[in-house]
Amino acid sequence: MTRFVCVQCGTQFAETSAQPPACPICEDERQYVRWSGQEWTTCEELRARHRNVFTEEGGPIGIGIDPDFAIGQRALAIPSGDGVILWDCVPLVTGEAVERIRSMGGLKAIAISHPHFYSAHAEWSEAFGGVPVYLHEDDRLWVMNPHRAIRFWSGEALEIASGFTLIRTGGHFEGSTVLHHAAGADGRGDLFVGDSLSVLQDRRHVSFMRSYPNAIPLNRPAVERIGAAVAPYPFERIFGTSAQRHISQDGKAAVARSIERYLTAIRD
Repeated sequence: MTRFVCVQCGTQFAETSAQPPACPICEDERQYVRWSGQEWTTCEELRARHRNVFTEEGGPIGIGIDPDFAIGQRALAIPSGDGVILWDCVPLVTGEAVERIRSMGGLKAIAISHPHFYSAHAEWSEAFGGVPVYLHEDDRLWVMNPHRAIRFWSGEALEIASGFTLIRTGGHFEGSTVLHHAAGADGRGDLFVGDSLSVLQDRRHVSFMRSYPNAIPLNRPAVERIGAAVAPYPFERIFGTSAQRHISQDGKAAVARSIERYLTAIRD
């Protein structure tokens, strides 16, 4: 039995004796099937050809894959005082990554923003003795590898460790989530986002899309809901989904002006 991994999106599937017939995440309108057709690999094959790479990102440590694989996901290992919170996930976990996180106090929990980044959550959890993986209940149907470590949560917010709060924004997916760290930025707050708010190349704005590769925008109510979800939380910095793609100051104002700009652009 093998846990196959989709080459296009990096999602690991539950154990099967044969390759899955298709990847529902890639067949959804938010993603796409690669032009050459569906293709599969395994975590073992990835470890033979790829390695984890690490970037210092202003406190958190970025964990990516080299050579680049799948969507180009990168996770963030966030120090929490008594261990590490892993925000989002990548399809590869190596012994080097495990040792790096252990040197930071060990892994205490994994939280994932949305289904495109579920990837190899089971492999990561098992590498650290079965730490909990927090996924929003609204996205349960997109879990391709149900695992005993998953903790489905519901509602609008959940504190998973002291000062670390998951916030459901919706938008990109029904259960799309961001992570707020109250003690980040010397107490001014950090916001870790997935694709419900995406940090743009100018690193001064965010944007909002149902699909990034297929250019499907969100409508006014969805964007206003995202803004309302994060409004109660102070944050100075916003950490995006790729290395160094962050808003390093005045993050709250950046979200406000980004919403205004976006809604003006789609008006009428």
